[in-house]
Amino acid sequence: MSDTSSSNVMEVKCPTCGKSVQWLPSSSWRPFCSERCKLIDLGEWASESHRIAGSTADFNDDDQF
Repeated sequence: MSDTSSSNVMEVKCPTCGKSVQWLPSSSWRPFCSERCKLIDLGEWASESHRIAGSTADFNDDDQF
């Protein structure tokens, strides 16, 4: 009798280093392979190295939020 549950585990690539990561509840840093890769990615967003494409919003001093 073979165990087929292990073959159904989804694997993704770490967005930072490209290492293969199993998508399991026990994978603490998913989709990253480690806390280090997660913090590197966060730093890139904070420094605006990563951006979501789009136009810049124009705000006037009279605009109310």
